[in-house]
Amino acid sequence: MDFISTAYAQEAASAAPSLTYNLFLFGGMLALFYFILWRPQSKRAKEHKDLVAGISKGDEVMTSGGLMGKVTRVNEEYVAIEVAKEVELKLQKSAIAAALPKGTISQI
Repeated sequence: MDFISTAYAQEAASAAPSLTYNLFLFGGMLALFYFILWRPQSKRAKEHKDLVAGISKGDEVMTSGGLMGKVTRVNEEYVAIEVAKEVELKLQKSAIAAALPKGTISQI
């Protein structure tokens, strides 16, 4: 009889976590994934999309490759920037990393 009581006590102590605990843990991991990875990335993508949509002729921009220039022409998908006197490069709009304040290029 003593053997059965001991075996029952060991079985109760090694019970698996409840379903509620597992759901809470999984929900917490999803929340962390959302706030640490997904939300900041979508925010950066939206800011870049707004930046690219607002580019117009005369703006000074920097590309993701580090080139700086003044926008001379804007198309639906492409933009032409002047990197030196009479030297124009045609780039995709998605290559633009930042819009610079006016007069930045002349100060460099």
